[in-house]
Amino acid sequence: MIGRASDGLVVPTDVSIRCACGALRGTLHEVSADHGNRVVCHCDDCQSFAHFLGGADKILDAHGGTDVFQTSPARIDLTSGLQHLACMSLKPGGLVRWYADCCRTPIGNTLTTRQVPFVGVIHSCTPMESKAQSRDEVFGPVRARIHGRFAKGDRSQLDSHDRVPVSEILRLIWRILGARLRGDHARSPFFDAKTGALVRAPRILTTEELRAIETERDR
Repeated sequence: MIGRASDGLVVPTDVSIRCACGALRGTLHEVSADHGNRVVCHCDDCQSFAHFLGGADKILDAHGGTDVFQTSPARIDLTSGLQHLACMSLKPGGLVRWYADCCRTPIGNTLTTRQVPFVGVIHSCTPMESKAQSRDEVFGPVRARIHGRFAKGDRSQLDSHDRVPVSEILRLIWRILGARLRGDHARSPFFDAKTGALVRAPRILTTEELRAIETERDR
């Protein structure tokens, strides 16, 4: 449950991480609007990832957007089912996109290096277990809808940005710098604590695989 301090401020809370079948589980610690940025990303790559997983209808909203909570990977503990943790990249050098291979539930996105302590946690792995709480109350309101130029359907009523607003870029950089100063880069479930290498080798799509996914995405 989310608590409120005597001054009315929201107290950060822990949120369960769980894939759709329940095999992969963990915890996202100290969740609040003050401990992360919540955005909806409409970019074509996020849409392609959803189609790769075969769950676009569950992952994407009506405009092709993915609800993402950008935070420090040090806030994540994966406690069971780690054998199901997998990752992929749409192209060489691209974002590393993590998912549970047991039921193909998206988990989040990281860079290829742990030196930048960042993860974009995808909403599908943090279901709201209490009907009394909304995602807005737990994660904070959506700060921006980004890459709206890739949005699907009628965009006339969609309050989005064609790219990422400078204000959101600066806000994210500030969070990453703070996480780096705390040493969060050394505490990530996605990178080996000793070597700094990714704990899984990403599956990189071939040109043919990517083209097939993009064709399905753009229908």
